[in-house]
Amino acid sequence: MPTTLTRSGADPGIGQKLHDVAVVGSFTGRNGRERAEVQLDELEELARTLGTRVVERSSIPVHEPHPATFFRSGAVGAVKARLAELGSPAVLVNDPLSPRQQRNLEEAWEVPVLDRTEVILAIFARRAVTAEGKIQVEMAQLEHLLPRLAGGWTHLERQRGGVGLRGGAGETQIEVDRRLIRQRIAKLRGRLQVLERQRRTRRQARSDVPLAACALVGYTNAGKSTLLNRLTNSEVLADNLLFATLDPTSRLLGLTSGRRVILTDTVGFIQALPTELVEAFAATLEEVRQAHLLVLVVDAGHPECEAQLRTVLATLADMDCDQPTLLVANKVDRLEGEALEDAVGRLEAVADCRALRVSATTGAGLKELRTALDALAGRAVPETRANRPISAATAVPEDDEAGWAAG
Repeated sequence: MPTTLTRSGADPGIGQKLHDVAVVGSFTGRNGRERAEVQLDELEELARTLGTRVVERSSIPVHEPHPATFFRSGAVGAVKARLAELGSPAVLVNDPLSPRQQRNLEEAWEVPVLDRTEVILAIFARRAVTAEGKIQVEMAQLEHLLPRLAGGWTHLERQRGGVGLRGGAGETQIEVDRRLIRQRIAKLRGRLQVLERQRRTRRQARSDVPLAACALVGYTNAGKSTLLNRLTNSEVLADNLLFATLDPTSRLLGLTSGRRVILTDTVGFIQALPTELVEAFAATLEEVRQAHLLVLVVDAGHPECEAQLRTVLATLADMDCDQPTLLVANKVDRLEGEALEDAVGRLEAVADCRALRVSATTGAGLKELRTALDALAGRAVPETRANRPISAATAVPEDDEAGWAAG
């Protein structure tokens, strides 16, 4: 199913149907190409999530981004010729583009050009379900659109003649649009604050019943939703697509000792997550900040699992999240022997703690995860009436949990 996107460099009211796309990325140095290819794999996954078909991919060497077009003139010309051969598909660029660079590339290639940020914003717009999620996405899109308005009015005159007249209809229209967008952002922010107060009230109600709150965090498509379903016998949407989950979902999880925790599935992280999204989703991400403990889920079978783990750890650090954390190497059913040992070893080296080996699909390792989570929850929240195990004799000895928790 083709997706409808708004071209940033055009009139904001004009939608563009994208069926086929070409993905383009840049790399620097001899060793940069391999990493660029992995990043293009991710951009292709983003395109697939968006409902488009990738007909071409290209990695272009860029020693230093050109201020006008990002890529050098020779590369721009080569891409233009190839796009003409392919029937002029739209172009998704893996690198962040300035408004000027985006407009110039659209003029040179004569096709819609979207950078990585716009692709992610489009996916979020399609997948937002709750009122809060939709407001957050619209705010992010409008913030991204503001500096890109100028290119949309090049078809209007820029100046008019006459004594005392400055500027033309084009400049007036740009200012009107900017004012309307800022007013819309202010209105959305007010609605979001109301929803955040409601969320804060619900969070306070949960804290009055002192159960340990545990957030599932990790890179997008690491298997967090599938793990939530396995642990709690739920039916939360779990699809093999990037950003299948945007809105947090909480379920009550009963553990072996009789202790209970509130387990929350959260939106996945990604490299170079757009600043607009981080700011817009601050209320949702507060679920992660307020959790007593975290379960960090990593796709151990992904070729870039180390880089993905570093991205998540860096994002958590930026959010000032320093809660006790369990590292879960998920999807171990896709690896075996030395490949599995190597992947898990590399993840443990990055996180500086032991990793639980789990397959949310097959159920392997879930017993060990429950045991470790049980012990960690016992330390995170005092054993009040609501959080006391059924029998102290069944509690997990502290020695059994040594080395599993980071933080």
